[in-house]
Amino acid sequence: MHAQDTATVTVIGCGVSGLSCGIRLLEAGYKVTIRARDLPPDTTSNVAAAIWYPYRAWPVERVVGWGQRSFQVFNELAGVPGTGVMLREAVELFDRPTPDPWWRECVHHFRHADPDELPPGYADAFVFQTPLIEMPVYLQYLMQQFRERGGWIVQGEVRSLHEVLAESTIVVNCAGLGAGSLAKDDSVYPIRGQIVRIEPPPTAVVYLDESQERGLTYIVPRSTDCILGGTAQEGDWSLQPDMHTAMAIMRRAARLVPQVLQCRVVEHRVGLRPGRPTVRLEAEKHPDGGLVVHNYGHGGAGVTLSWGCAEEVVALCKEGAGKRHE
Repeated sequence: MHAQDTATVTVIGCGVSGLSCGIRLLEAGYKVTIRARDLPPDTTSNVAAAIWYPYRAWPVERVVGWGQRSFQVFNELAGVPGTGVMLREAVELFDRPTPDPWWRECVHHFRHADPDELPPGYADAFVFQTPLIEMPVYLQYLMQQFRERGGWIVQGEVRSLHEVLAESTIVVNCAGLGAGSLAKDDSVYPIRGQIVRIEPPPTAVVYLDESQERGLTYIVPRSTDCILGGTAQEGDWSLQPDMHTAMAIMRRAARLVPQVLQCRVVEHRVGLRPGRPTVRLEAEKHPDGGLVVHNYGHGGAGVTLSWGCAEEVVALCKEGAGKRHE
C-alpha cells in the first residue's frame, strides 16, 4: 500500500457532500474521521427535496461531469433496498417553447411534453426520468455505509482549518455554508429555501416550474409524504418559516396539482443552500503544511453533484499526498 493510502483524512461536514466524500475516501484506503457541528437529521441536507437536477450550480462544463457520474450512482442505488433512492418521472414546465437543456444527455428518457399533457397556461415542458432521493432515509444509509467501512464521526464545531490540520495531514472542507468562513471565502452566501411537507403524496410525478413571475414551484412526491416548494432567497439567513410564504407555496403547487390542498400539512422547514458564483473543488497547500481539499458552494445541487465531486476529491487527495512523498 502506498504511503498516501494510509494517510488520515478529516472531513469537515456531515451532510451529503461530507458523507459521500468520506465513503469514497475509505474505499480508497484512507483512514477517515468526519467532524461536524450538526449530524443528520439536523443538517441542511435533510431539508432538501432532493431530485437529481443541477440547480444553481456552476461552471456548467464541470457540473456536467460531476452530475453525470452522480446520476449513474443514484441509478444503481435505486435498485438497492433501504437507500431511499427511487426513480420518478419529472416534468419541468415553461411559459414558452424552450430548447433542450444543457444537461439533457445526463438523464434518461428525455422528451418534450405533448400539447395535451401541458397544464393550462404552459407552452412547453421537459419530461424525463430522474432519481428522487428521500433525504432522511438516504443520509442514514450513508452514515451506516461510512461506519461499516471503518469511518469515525465526531460531533463538535470546527472553528478553524488550523485546528483540524493539527490532527490530520489532509482535510476535506465540506462544511456547506460554514465552509466559507473556514476558508475565509466571502463569496459564499445563503440561498434560503422554505418548504411545506404534506402527506399523503398527491401525485407520483415530480413537477418543477422556475418561473420568476410566478415564483419557484416544485412538487416532490416521496414514499409516504411530499415536499412542496419553494424559495431561493439570496442573502437571507433566516431559518424561521414564514406563513405567508408557506401559503404562497401551497397556492402555486395547487395550480399544478389541485389535490395538494386536500393533504395534511406535516411541517414547515427552512434550509440555507450554500451559494457561490462557482463550486469550489480544488486542493490547497495550507500554510501549516497540510493539504486542504475544498468541496463547497454547490448551491441547490449538492445532492446532484455529490458522487462526482466525491470521486474528484479522492483524486485530489491522492495527487496532493503523492507530491508530498516525492
